[in-house]
Amino acid sequence: MHSLKDKVVIITGASSGIGLACAKELFAHGAKLVLASRNIDALENLANQLNIDSKQAIAVKTDVTIEEDCKRLINTTLENFGRIDILINNAGISMRASFADVKVEVLKRLMDVNFWGTVYCTKYAYPYLIQTKGSLVGISSVAGIHGLPGRTGYSASKFAMQGLLDTIRIETLKKGLHVMVAIPTFTASNVRFSALTADGSTQGETPRDEGKMMSAEETAMRIIKGIRKRKRMLTMSVAGRLTPFVRMFFLNFVDNLYYKQMKKEPDSPI
Repeated sequence: MHSLKDKVVIITGASSGIGLACAKELFAHGAKLVLASRNIDALENLANQLNIDSKQAIAVKTDVTIEEDCKRLINTTLENFGRIDILINNAGISMRASFADVKVEVLKRLMDVNFWGTVYCTKYAYPYLIQTKGSLVGISSVAGIHGLPGRTGYSASKFAMQGLLDTIRIETLKKGLHVMVAIPTFTASNVRFSALTADGSTQGETPRDEGKMMSAEETAMRIIKGIRKRKRMLTMSVAGRLTPFVRMFFLNFVDNLYYKQMKKEPDSPI
C-alpha cells in the first residue's frame, strides 16, 4: 500500500491517545476517515481542529461493547464512502489490580471492550476488507504475548484479540487480506488514566513517568508505516521484539502447515 490517499480508514477509540494520533497522521496522508468513539464531542472537536469536511471524515458515536453500534459504524462508513480499506481496532481500556482483589465484572468489562469490541467491528467490516484486500489492524500489547502481573483482565483480553487476528490471517492466506497486530511500548496516552482498579473505578493518575514513554504521535507514525509495509506484527520495544522471537521465527511455516491441514477437513470452512 504505497499511498494512503483516499483510502477509507475506520479508527475506533479515535477521540484520544493513539487513536487520535492515528487520525491526525492519516489525515496528513490524505486518507478518508471514519472516527469512532463514545465521546462524540471530542470527535467533532477534532474534525473542527483539522478543518475536515464531511467528504474526508465523519464522526460516528460508537460504544464498541454494543454489537448494534459496531454494525451501524460499518453501515455508516459504506453509506458515506462506499468501501472500507483499513480497520484499526484501537478502542481499549486497561486495569491495574491483582486477580485476588479484582471484581469479576471488571474482568468482563475488559473483555467486552478489548476483545468483543474487536470481534464486532471486524465481523461486520470483514467482507468489505476482503473486497479491497485491505488491512485489519489490532492495537495490542506485550501483555498479549506474555502475562503481566496486576493486569490479568488486560492480558487475557489482548491474548484473545491476538488469537482472533492470527486465526483470521491464516484463514485468509489466499484472499489478500493484510492482518497486523501492533504491539506498542508504554505510550503516553489516556489509557492508563482511565485504567480500572479492583472495584471498577478509574485509576486516575498513572504510577508511571509519562515523560519516559513513547509519545502517541510516534506510536501512530509507526503503526501507519507498518500498515503501508503490510507487516504482520509490529513491535515497538526491545521487550516486545524479544518476547515473541521464537514464536515469530517459525510462524510463517506454522501458518501454512495449519492452513493445509484445516483445508483438508471435510466441509472445511476455509
